[in-house]
Amino acid sequence: MKRTSLALLLVLLGGCSTFRQSPTTDNTAVADVVDAQGKAVGTANFVQLNDAVRIVLEVRGLPPGLKGVHIHETGTCDGPGFTTAGAHFNPESKQHGTLNPRGPHAGDLPNINIGSDGSGRMETASKQVSLVAGPTSLFDANGSAIVIHAAQDDFQTDPTGNSGARIACGVIRKSDGPKK
Repeated sequence: MKRTSLALLLVLLGGCSTFRQSPTTDNTAVADVVDAQGKAVGTANFVQLNDAVRIVLEVRGLPPGLKGVHIHETGTCDGPGFTTAGAHFNPESKQHGTLNPRGPHAGDLPNINIGSDGSGRMETASKQVSLVAGPTSLFDANGSAIVIHAAQDDFQTDPTGNSGARIACGVIRKSDGPKK
């Protein structure tokens, strides 16, 4: 009886391992976020977990208030306006915003709240982007970038949610592995 119980336990535990994927260099990415003057202001970490990408953005030294955050279609962050990052990542040609019946863009993310001390953290997951090959991959021919805007996103107005100027940007690149 003990041998059967042990075997059953091992089968159950082995099955559980498929529900959570451990971060490896094959399924992680990072973006070093800079402001318009090129000063480092934060980091965004991306982890592919099954069919979703977990995104954690931590910043400091930015003006207080709610700020729109989006993944943009090109992996270039030339300041001061970061226009080289292109439009929002939108492989399905939808309109902007989760409140828009014809949206959202794959790159539409929640707002980040920047506190009075200039720091903020946003943590979310998206099934609209991927770190592996395919039409929603952030690693297409020209890469992708994460951009923080000057104002909050209204999650509806096409094409940018009225989120204003681009104040910070980071090129999304494959990481060297998970943070320890």
